[in-house]
Amino acid sequence: MSPAAPPEVTPESLEEYRRELTGYCYRMLGSGFEADDAVQETMLRAWRSAGRFEGRSSLRSWLYRIATNTCLDMLRGRQRRALPMDLGPASPPVEALLGEWHPEDIWISPIADARVVPEHGDPAEIAVARDTIRLAFITAMQHLPPRQRATLILCEVLRMPAAEAAATLGTSVAAVNSALQRARATLAALPQEQRPAEVDADQADLLARYVDAFQRYDMEQLVTLLHDDAVMTMPPYATWFRGARDICRFMLEPTPSLCRGSVLVPAGQVNGVPAFGQYKPDPSGGYRPWGLQVHEASGGRLARLTFFLDTKRIFPEFGLPPRLG
Repeated sequence: MSPAAPPEVTPESLEEYRRELTGYCYRMLGSGFEADDAVQETMLRAWRSAGRFEGRSSLRSWLYRIATNTCLDMLRGRQRRALPMDLGPASPPVEALLGEWHPEDIWISPIADARVVPEHGDPAEIAVARDTIRLAFITAMQHLPPRQRATLILCEVLRMPAAEAAATLGTSVAAVNSALQRARATLAALPQEQRPAEVDADQADLLARYVDAFQRYDMEQLVTLLHDDAVMTMPPYATWFRGARDICRFMLEPTPSLCRGSVLVPAGQVNGVPAFGQYKPDPSGGYRPWGLQVHEASGGRLARLTFFLDTKRIFPEFGLPPRLG
């Protein structure tokens, strides 16, 4: 019997993998914008090499090999992306300590679930996909050297067998197992605020109470919705705050208190949780964009508050209007 012909590589067959490849590249790179670039480059490389695809591996494995090499090329010689708690200690809740904006390319950026989470399929697999795009997970991944990062994502997120992961990475099964062991040790040694944590599956009631308290700027109510050791970050500022009371004290500092009267607009699921576009009162009338709020809850209270303030880049990405009113 003659061997089966390899599957035909067509634009349509490649496009079927765009969503999962975007998720993989996002976990590798920590940026939704760079993930798009990486997937586009992967598709171009695959199309140019289509004539050399012999079907010795599945089309999916072949594409992951190309995507891995693309991401490793993009990460070569570059500093890792981060969130503020990765760069230094928490600050007292004093506006004067806020500092300057830092360049966009050092920060983790958000991504919409719809771009990376499967629309249909096994609910358990969808839950894993959502858990592994949460900001805490993505930030923790950036602490790993790129090849260890790829190994852990392939084996523990995508559930790829060690032999398949080894073929994807161009290495041995023993090297894969060794890289996994080192990656797990690195993650276990991270400080508590930099580790992935379990997030409440249903945050609807808590977030409804948060939106109500924030829009009324009721700090007495807001502090009851936060864990005592909650953290708050506002990239592209490097400053961050720890503790429910310090967070609420900062919000009452002169410039932050100008957020009083803000409107929060639902932005869909972002990094595995419901997110909101914040529009701040504009002295000239209406409301202007201020930040994308992506908050994580555990144990019935908010544990991580993240405000992405680079609205010129981020708001169009999530279909949020340039202003209200």
